[in-house]
Amino acid sequence: MKIEHLGIAVKSLGLSDELFSKLLGKESYKQESVEREGVVTSFYQVGDSKIELLEASKGESPISKFIEKKGEGIHHIAFGVDDILFEIERLKKAGFQFISEEPKDGADNKLVVFLHPKSTNGVLVELCQEKP
Repeated sequence: MKIEHLGIAVKSLGLSDELFSKLLGKESYKQESVEREGVVTSFYQVGDSKIELLEASKGESPISKFIEKKGEGIHHIAFGVDDILFEIERLKKAGFQFISEEPKDGADNKLVVFLHPKSTNGVLVELCQEKP
């Protein structure tokens, strides 16, 4: 398991891309829309990990609700795993709660699943596995 990326909720992907490009000294390597989640993402490679900027594309999306409640900022931490189904079962047996126990297609060619923050000290945790 490794830190795959940090997800940051932003109001404006355009303004945030400008800011992170200056901060990191490089351009985003990928922008992608995930319609099912109502989000547009922008990715930056930072060493072995990534930064994912997330802007809501729908008013009722989880990112829109997050920003309304908490403002812009760190939304989740994603851990890259080799076998997402194994990790789901392992963590369920260890008592962790999931928002959904079925992996879904996510951004950046990943299968993803989220652990409920109630079981992870208030932090939304994503597990992600490269799609076969």
